[in-house]
Amino acid sequence: MAENTQHSAEGLLGSLKSLSSLVVAIAHNRLNLLSTDLEIARERTVSVLMMVLVALFCLCFGALLLALFVVVIFWDTHRLIALGSVTGLFLLVGSIYLWRVLRALKRMPATFEASLTELAKDYKTLKSDE
Repeated sequence: MAENTQHSAEGLLGSLKSLSSLVVAIAHNRLNLLSTDLEIARERTVSVLMMVLVALFCLCFGALLLALFVVVIFWDTHRLIALGSVTGLFLLVGSIYLWRVLRALKRMPATFEASLTELAKDYKTLKSDE
């Protein structure tokens, strides 16, 4: 009888050890995946941000010089029409691109999509074992 109790205690303790080992392994894998997702998102964000800043600087400087060029060309005849036309063009293009940026941001996938999918699978697996 004492032997039977000892075996069940060892079996329970062994099961708890193996369960805790499994939980730690799952948590380690998921945190590793989350870390990878975070690193990829950071690299992507920094890269895109740098490209956007360079593009904005160049486009703004080019647009300013183009506007100045057009106004100087029409200075003696139609300077107000030239200035209004250039301003309207810049506002139109800026509005279109702002709309496109907002639309792209709404369509952007979730940052931790793979991690969340794996965690959902783990949850379903653990729920079905109960």
